[in-house]
Amino acid sequence: MKLSLKAAWLSRRILMLAMSLAAGGCLWAGTAGAQSLAEAAKKEGKVVIYGSLESGIMDEIEKAFTKKYGIAIDYFRASSNKTLDRVLTEARAGRQLSDVVVTNRGPMLLLKKENIFAKYVSPESANFPNEVKDPEGLLSPIYRMVIVGILYNTKLVKPEDAPKSLDDLLGPKWKGKWVMPDPSRHFTTGVWLRNFGELYGKDWMAFVKKLADSKPILAESFIPAVQKVVSGEALAGITYVKYVHIFGKDGAPLDYVRLPSMLADGHHVGITAKAPHPNAARLFEDFFISREGMEILAREGEFVTAKGLYPPIKGAESIKAIPMDEMTSGEYKKWAGEMRKLFVSK
Repeated sequence: MKLSLKAAWLSRRILMLAMSLAAGGCLWAGTAGAQSLAEAAKKEGKVVIYGSLESGIMDEIEKAFTKKYGIAIDYFRASSNKTLDRVLTEARAGRQLSDVVVTNRGPMLLLKKENIFAKYVSPESANFPNEVKDPEGLLSPIYRMVIVGILYNTKLVKPEDAPKSLDDLLGPKWKGKWVMPDPSRHFTTGVWLRNFGELYGKDWMAFVKKLADSKPILAESFIPAVQKVVSGEALAGITYVKYVHIFGKDGAPLDYVRLPSMLADGHHVGITAKAPHPNAARLFEDFFISREGMEILAREGEFVTAKGLYPPIKGAESIKAIPMDEMTSGEYKKWAGEMRKLFVSK
């Protein structure tokens, strides 16, 4: 994977240090004090995690984590929006039930602003460049980039008939036959559209309006979107490229369009300030962002930021990914209103 870095939160230097996976690299050292932390974590018995990471991937993480430490993972999986809402609702009610939150950068920054997270700088963070680390130590380094692209059903669409660009979805052939998450309800899709300036320059808003005019099927989030493509309800859809592998290994007829460049979302881990199982939470983050954890994620289809690790997706190393600039809650609320008028109210 190649990374074009115009976004403010990453510089071109990060491209060289963090994402140029074939060049140079860092050593993954053992965690100092891991034994005493593991002992304290075992006494707590489990770790409770809220996040948008796919359940199948978390299952693989849990197998390795539990085998190594004998600590169970209690995982609540939802879209990034619902994860955000649940964490905030519990915090405001004074009953924080989660120990760890794992989701994409936008919601994590909103939660950070709400003082949800405790400071914890994992020893494993030393293996990441400074530029991808959280300056306040409240979030883990950006450990993966989740790339948004066009997937299509290979049983219903021949490769030569598949869209070759986002522009192709505007034609009459595709009108009403492709799916995307509802940008007025799904935070990441709203941010994705708001970053179209990276792809279409000053005319980006005109292109967003044209997408809305093509009458896409609207889904709750990226997983329901790809499920509609797999089922044939939609011929193609806007969703994560990694689903080619995640759903494909179970026989789903999926491929992705080789776009010249694609927008991508960074992801973090955070430990809640009032975690019921704080030591288990720290141990989990240590394991999750370790080399072992990154290898598991890469095998499961993730574009991780660790050197030399690629997902088993054809052409993964050639994808040019552009990190998305994030939005504040106020910005998104206003933007969601505009998207509702374009995509829903028409």
